[in-house]
Amino acid sequence: MSPLDLLSRRHFLRQSFAFSAAAALTPLSAFGKAPPADLTASHLLMVGDWGRHTRDNAQKNVADAMVAYTKQTTIVPQALLMLGDNWYDELPGGVDDPRWQTDFEQMYPASVFNCPAYAIPGNHDYQTMPASKVAAELAYAARGKTRWTMPSLWYRFEFPKKNPTITFIALDSNMPFSDGSSRKGQDFTLTPTQQAEQLAWLKTELEKPLTTPFLVVMGHHPVYSNGPHGDHKVLIRDWDPLFQKHNVHLYLAGHDHDLQHLEFEGHPTSHFLSGGGGSDLYTLKIGEDKRGPFAEKVHGFSHLEATSKQLTLRHVDPQGRIVHTFTKSVDGKVKIIS
Repeated sequence: MSPLDLLSRRHFLRQSFAFSAAAALTPLSAFGKAPPADLTASHLLMVGDWGRHTRDNAQKNVADAMVAYTKQTTIVPQALLMLGDNWYDELPGGVDDPRWQTDFEQMYPASVFNCPAYAIPGNHDYQTMPASKVAAELAYAARGKTRWTMPSLWYRFEFPKKNPTITFIALDSNMPFSDGSSRKGQDFTLTPTQQAEQLAWLKTELEKPLTTPFLVVMGHHPVYSNGPHGDHKVLIRDWDPLFQKHNVHLYLAGHDHDLQHLEFEGHPTSHFLSGGGGSDLYTLKIGEDKRGPFAEKVHGFSHLEATSKQLTLRHVDPQGRIVHTFTKSVDGKVKIIS
């Protein structure tokens, strides 16, 4: 039976998860009250679809919220995850464009986020405006002396660097169409040859013995999404069986401009989408009452807290409200907190 057939049989049973008494939104009262973060754990923040500073200050509002949240929770982020669509619109100066300073280095300041910013390309990065933006991202990382970390289109790293608890596999989800053809015009994607090379690399990496308690994969495009882009047939065909075979704990994505968390009966992977970093929001096509446990049309960012026994993930909106929280144990048990 194909993954698409299996998907049609799955449904999320909201009542099957344990809810805490604090199921309502957790306000920070204008960032005056910190959420229950474990300061002995490792922490990272993630944001997707963020690189559009010209649209109603949404990117700055989310970035400012990330700064305020970090200060008020007193966490020390050990990484940022930049989940793609890092540059909308033109990047005329390429690697030397001033937007690198205004929209990345200063927008997410090193004084607060003194840590690597692990980046992956989104579909808007795969545009020539006027030259390849993804080529500029790779070149900017190669220069060094920046937090921007993108050693190649796909790569592996461990988090945190000291006594790691998570193995991350960062992928390029910009796929040719299912028939092998590519988009035309200013957009482009991986070539079919690159697509095959990455898939072979992914299989090899997943076959290696896991040396950390948790395994997390990230790519710009969601495998499953309640948003207008919907489920991704190529990723369901190529990646999802590998996630199930190797018990991947989390798949992190963006692309749909909202915040989501999807669980499927019998599937080991939690699908966590953080695409509210600054671009225009999308109207959801599937409500969380039908497939969830969480999907909301809202700007925001996300917080991952990790210990050797448990991951805690939170979606946070620009007003500092924690709109969704859940935990996942090493053996795959999910508990919805709010």
